[in-house]
Amino acid sequence: MNLDDLKQRVQAAFADREKVKEPFYAMAVRETMNLVDRGVLRVAQKGTEGWEVNEWVKQAILLFFAVSEMKTLEAPPFEFYDKVPLKKGLAEAGVRVVPPGVVRFGAFCERGVVVMPGYVNIGAWVGAGTMVDTWATVGSCAQVGRNVHLSGGVGLGGVLEPPAARPVIIEDGAFIGSRSVIVEGVVVEEEAVIGANTVLTASTPIIDVTGSEEVLYKGRVPRRSVVIPGTRPRKFPAGEYHLPCALIIGQRSASTDQKTTLNAALRDFAVPV
Repeated sequence: MNLDDLKQRVQAAFADREKVKEPFYAMAVRETMNLVDRGVLRVAQKGTEGWEVNEWVKQAILLFFAVSEMKTLEAPPFEFYDKVPLKKGLAEAGVRVVPPGVVRFGAFCERGVVVMPGYVNIGAWVGAGTMVDTWATVGSCAQVGRNVHLSGGVGLGGVLEPPAARPVIIEDGAFIGSRSVIVEGVVVEEEAVIGANTVLTASTPIIDVTGSEEVLYKGRVPRRSVVIPGTRPRKFPAGEYHLPCALIIGQRSASTDQKTTLNAALRDFAVPV
């Protein structure tokens, strides 16, 4: 079955959910999910004009829950009861998962990924050399680039619905500090540094304060930016209160040694990790 056939069947089943009960369409959903699991298909990929969402692939993920049955899954001494199995073939794929870390079927990890006791959900894509540290969560359909560090307790939100919505995207070489939360399709561009406890949503003001006048971003962190949590005042009828925002306080310096520049950025800007 070629990709055009899969796409047409998945879209037809998504438009009419009764169709998914027919083997003709259910098989297309399962085959699509097998391709997502192997990294052949992705929920989103970067094109010449930015990140593009493969809406029909997200539709297949949603339909996969409809065609799958609840089962007892055993990974002694643990037992699970779910519709989505755990990912298999980790050793052959060169992916290290430390107990009780979990990578779900339908998520793809390139060779060299390390998952500490964290979680990688269905539809996610994680690039080579990336560390998913302890209790970090890569939500459904999140796209994480190569050589990224997701520190302890980081939460990347899942964006399954609506299918056209952009997932959370962390580009190559980014560093995400402990307990940071990134949701609602926010894009963290290449080699950005996000300080600990930073919360980024689609509506969070991301303010570059390095110049004489502030520059406001929403929904994306520019490449190489060093970001920390902040607040800014806003007046309400009951008084003035400080609302959360994120502050761009500098840039990683240009160098071929990215580990050195990362350490320098953390040190020079006193960024908590």
